[in-house]
Amino acid sequence: MNNRAGEYRSNLSGESAYKSFIPAPLPPKPEIILDDQSIGFLIKANKNLGILENITSRIPNVKLFVSMCIRKEALLSSQIEGTQATLEDVFDPNININTNLDVADVINYIKATDFAVNRLNELPICNRLIQETHAILIDNVRGQEKTPGEFRYSQNWIGSQGSTLNDARYIPPNPEDMSISMSDLEKYINTEDNLDPLIKVALIHYQFETIHPFLDGNGRIGRLLITLFLIKNKLINTPVLYISYFLKKNRIEYYDCLTEVRRRGDYEQWINFFLQAVSESAEDAIITIDKLTELHNDNIKLINESGRTSKHIIQVFNYLETKPIIDIQQTAANLNMSFNTASKTVKNLLDLGILIQTSNAYRNRTFSYDAYLNILRKGT
Repeated sequence: MNNRAGEYRSNLSGESAYKSFIPAPLPPKPEIILDDQSIGFLIKANKNLGILENITSRIPNVKLFVSMCIRKEALLSSQIEGTQATLEDVFDPNININTNLDVADVINYIKATDFAVNRLNELPICNRLIQETHAILIDNVRGQEKTPGEFRYSQNWIGSQGSTLNDARYIPPNPEDMSISMSDLEKYINTEDNLDPLIKVALIHYQFETIHPFLDGNGRIGRLLITLFLIKNKLINTPVLYISYFLKKNRIEYYDCLTEVRRRGDYEQWINFFLQAVSESAEDAIITIDKLTELHNDNIKLINESGRTSKHIIQVFNYLETKPIIDIQQTAANLNMSFNTASKTVKNLLDLGILIQTSNAYRNRTFSYDAYLNILRKGT
């Protein structure tokens, strides 16, 4: 059957024989055709991204919001891959002591995002950047034995746990074809064409997931590529879009749409799904900014009206917006306060209902800015 998305190659012979998929280079031929529905999705996605970018350029604590977005995207993207971690785990003040492999996955994704976004100032989106980012993503975590920072030299496959090449759901290109496909993809990413950038990045994400160039971490790197492309093409200036929110919520459809491109060359269905993901994720980020801003203003007003206003309470309150779960000892150390001052200030915030105590042990008690976490918790 003729399929514009690619073809299957026969590998090996006898009982070892299997077929791997070779994706056709981008852009698709025949070219993408957008119907009225697709154009509507495209207009809405671009509009919502524009609103999000406009809002983030105006909020005073944009760096803070960006760091929260990166954490949320890291958590959601890792959860798509089965990582069992929560928002509370990511903000645990004793994270260095309490880190398990699941939490380490998320922390590495945060580090990989920070690294890749900064590296964009020096490199285009290229295979070198992708490999360097991958090395950070799976450093000292599960998959560490799977050649961090290197494209694979062996065949991989996608299937349920314990599946083999014989019963795999999908077999990506063999290593030789994979190298050629990644070289083609690198060229396509850095070639200008007439496609809207949102359609182009939808194609890039599909192609990367189809090539599956690493032995582990392909899904997370593929989703991070979306963020990098949007920044490089100035659709957003900072990584404020947590697209994995939508992809996790619609995980089955996400994988089905990718499969349908490989099976029938149905790029258009995938593009429609992707545009909805961008649109809804941007809307959610806009709502989150509004809620966090409102919460900030309400609590500043509450502090001012309580008569407890002091430089220390404002200092700790601002600190809470970067670390919504705290303990007194670390808070005191990080803010250059005495333990007693930090303890008294935390008690004031408890009395005002801004903080709640989250652990009962007298030593290492932790306190949570719960209303703030509740806003960020959506979808996680």
